[in-house]
Amino acid sequence: MKRFLFLILLTVLVVSAQGQIIPQYRTGGYRLSIDKESGIYQKGERAVVSCRADTVPKDSLIVRVSYNNSAGREFRILPASAEFTVLEQTLDSTCAVSVELGDSRGRPVSIGYVVAPEGFRAGYEEPADLMSYWDNLKKQLKALPMQVRTTSLEVPGRYQGKYTCQDVEINCLGPAPVRAYLAKPAWTRKKSLPIIILCRAAGVSGNWCECSVEECVGNAALGNGSLSLDINAHGMLNGQSEDYYHMLEEGLLRNYYDHNAADRETYYFRGMYLRLLRAIEFMTRQPEWDGKRILVIGESQGGGQAVAAAGLDPRVSAIVLNVPAMQDLGGARVGRRSGWPQPIEGHPNVNPAQLDTTLPYYDGALLIRHSKAEIYCEMGLIDTTCPPSSVWASLNGASGKKTINCVPFRTHAWPAGEWRKVWDEKYYRPRLAFIENYLK
Repeated sequence: MKRFLFLILLTVLVVSAQGQIIPQYRTGGYRLSIDKESGIYQKGERAVVSCRADTVPKDSLIVRVSYNNSAGREFRILPASAEFTVLEQTLDSTCAVSVELGDSRGRPVSIGYVVAPEGFRAGYEEPADLMSYWDNLKKQLKALPMQVRTTSLEVPGRYQGKYTCQDVEINCLGPAPVRAYLAKPAWTRKKSLPIIILCRAAGVSGNWCECSVEECVGNAALGNGSLSLDINAHGMLNGQSEDYYHMLEEGLLRNYYDHNAADRETYYFRGMYLRLLRAIEFMTRQPEWDGKRILVIGESQGGGQAVAAAGLDPRVSAIVLNVPAMQDLGGARVGRRSGWPQPIEGHPNVNPAQLDTTLPYYDGALLIRHSKAEIYCEMGLIDTTCPPSSVWASLNGASGKKTINCVPFRTHAWPAGEWRKVWDEKYYRPRLAFIENYLK
C-alpha cells in the first residue's frame, strides 16, 4: 500500500480516427493503448488493445490476459510491423480485464479495462443486523463522556497569523484514543465553515500514514476556509521520531490488518472505525461548523475509512476516494480477488465460517449502501491491491451522486515518470478542483 516508486512508463499522445486523444503507455520500447479512453465497455462491445513499438520486434511477444484478477489465457504473437493489435475481443459478462505484453528482455507493460462494470455486486450478503450492530457501538461511544486534550502547534510560515493548528487527543472505545491534527482559519465565525477530514493510507511509518501539519493547515485553506482534521488510522502519537513509528511497525502494529479477522468484536478495523466516528462527533461539536458539509477524503486504506464514515454517519455529505481499500471483502467468495487487505485470501488456515461472521460488518461495499453522500472516486484498472472489481462492487451499491474516473494504466501507486503529467492533468487536478469547489 505504500507509494513505492514503480517502473517508469513513458507516455505518448496519439489521435484516433475519431479525433480522440488516447494516451499510450510505454515500457521496454512498447506502447499500449485501448480504443476507448474511459476504459469502460458494454457487453458485446469490441475492445481493441494496440501496441506501437520502437522497432519491429525480432522475437515473439508474450501476451497474458487476466479476468477479474485471475489468469485467463496466454499466447504469443510475432508482429510484422511496429504497429500491431495485441488483443481484440468481446465479452458478454461483467468483467475486469488486464492485458500484459512483454518480451524476453525486460519487464512487461500492462493496460486494463472493464466490461459492464454496473454488474459488479458485493460478494457478501448484508447481515440483517449490520446497522444495529454499529448503532449499538455508536450508543456506547455517545455514552462515553468526551475528553479532549490539545497542544498548540507552530504552523508553516506562510500560514502564520492566518491559521491555527493543534495536536488533538480524544478518548474513545477500544485500545487507542483518537489522535489527529486540527487546523482552522484564525478568523473563524460560528456556523461558517465546512468540515474536511483526511484519512490516512495503510502502514505505520511514512508520510502517507503519518499526520502532517503542512497538509492539515493546507486543507484548512481550501475553499473559503475549512475546519480541517488529519487523523492517523491507529491512534498513535503524532509528530514523533521515525524510530517510534518503526518500533510500532515491527512490534504492536506489525501486520495489523490481519489481527483478529475471525472475531467481530476484536477485529483490528473495529477500533479504526470507532476512532473515525469519534472524530466526526468531535468535529461536529466545533462551533464554526456550518451544520451541512462534512467531506471525508482518503487514499487506499484512507478511502476505505471514508466509505465507512459515510456509511455509518449520515452527516457525512461527500467523500473523495482514491483507489479505495476495504471494499468487497467477500469478493473471493464469488471467484474474484477481494479488496485490500484480502482477508479471506490472507487467512487460508482460518475456518471460513469465522471470517464470514466478521468481515461483512467491515465491508465498505455493504456499508456504503446506507449513505447518500456524494462520491468522487478514482480507480486503477490494473490495480491488484484494490482491484477495480472491488471498487465497482461498492460504488454500485451507493445511492448518492457519483463521479467515477477509471485509469486504464494505473496500478495502486501514483503514476510516475514523464507520463505523470498526463495523469496530473486528466485525473489529479480534477479531483483537487472537486474538493476546492465543494468546500467553497
